[in-house]
Amino acid sequence: MTESIRRSGEYENFENPYQAPYEGAQQHASAPVGSSPVNPEWPPPPAYEPVAQPAPHQPVQQSAHQQPAVEPTAVWQTQAAADGADHGGYGGNGGGTALLTPVASEPAPAGKKRARGPLALLAAVAIVAAAIGGGTAYGIQELTGKDQVVNSSTTTSVVPSSKTGDVATIAAAVSPSVVEVSATLSNGTSTGSGVIITSGGEIVTNNHVISGATSIKVSTSDGKSYTAKVVGTDSKKDLALIKLENASGLKPATLGNSDGVKVGDTVVAIGSPEGLTGTVTSGIVSALSRDVTVSTDESQSQGGQNGQGGDGNWPFQFGGQQFNGDTGTSTTTYKALQTDASLNPGNSGGALIDAGGNIIGINSAMYSAATDSSSSADAGSVGLGFAIPINTVKADLATLRAGGSDS
Repeated sequence: MTESIRRSGEYENFENPYQAPYEGAQQHASAPVGSSPVNPEWPPPPAYEPVAQPAPHQPVQQSAHQQPAVEPTAVWQTQAAADGADHGGYGGNGGGTALLTPVASEPAPAGKKRARGPLALLAAVAIVAAAIGGGTAYGIQELTGKDQVVNSSTTTSVVPSSKTGDVATIAAAVSPSVVEVSATLSNGTSTGSGVIITSGGEIVTNNHVISGATSIKVSTSDGKSYTAKVVGTDSKKDLALIKLENASGLKPATLGNSDGVKVGDTVVAIGSPEGLTGTVTSGIVSALSRDVTVSTDESQSQGGQNGQGGDGNWPFQFGGQQFNGDTGTSTTTYKALQTDASLNPGNSGGALIDAGGNIIGINSAMYSAATDSSSSADAGSVGLGFAIPINTVKADLATLRAGGSDS
């Protein structure tokens, strides 16, 4: 009797040989009670409607009751596998099969390559920034064709860091940016120095070097000679800006930060004392913010070796005393750096340089032991020199380019 009922339920539908076994079980389960008993050993039907195995070359038809496709995850895969095990493998051919899809792969390597792009760009920018900070701003300036002053702080080194403080290296790096200035005066000649600040030939010097000049000649470190014209003067700061005619491709000095200078710092001076072009001396910063008083009267301009206007020393006042002659009644006072680097007549307008090769001052006054203006036999450096802080120069450049405060 039991066998007859089982066969009747199993082979009830002969017209569809591909009918899933569970469909017959569902019909028995949904039949009225008492029509046909169900074998208790028969496995219970699944909680969802199974999907029939499609015939070869036929697309799978989704049931209206089938769950929509969802993003597969490891959790769904585990659940589907468990369902298949519980239903003796039929669950694997039913609704759980749609969930057994490959897990989404990791992002393609192209994404990682794109992520490295900005990092590589930043590294390139950092390298360029380091190169400029290392003193190659002059090269960038030449490539762009801009005629601008090269500024820096005292943390920037024009010379290699391994050569910081090395006088020979500093002299080699900065000497091409220091020139000799010869001014023809009504009473003779005046010899001094200057510092190139642009590749086009702008040069900063002392006002007293070119004051009253009828013509100006400039000689560079490579022996070339140029004619220069005065752009602007500021006698209150003893500064002047001149411009070379038909000059290009010159090496401008790097202007540092005189506010960072400390007493005891190593310094190098470059100039043309007594017409000796490119003379290099060294020392330290002896003091800061010294009040130096100089003349603003053109008649007190410096005389030269062949001139009739004195022994080549520029008169100045310091500490209530006058040095190197009479400053007259028209004077001005500025704050200066004091140095024991040897300065002599002709160093005026030259460069005072820090250990990194940056210009921190424009040499402007030096004490001479000679008291007789008719003889310079006893003249010479005694370790009392003064320089205009470079920050004062930078702050005055716009005024000088506009003609100066004396115009």
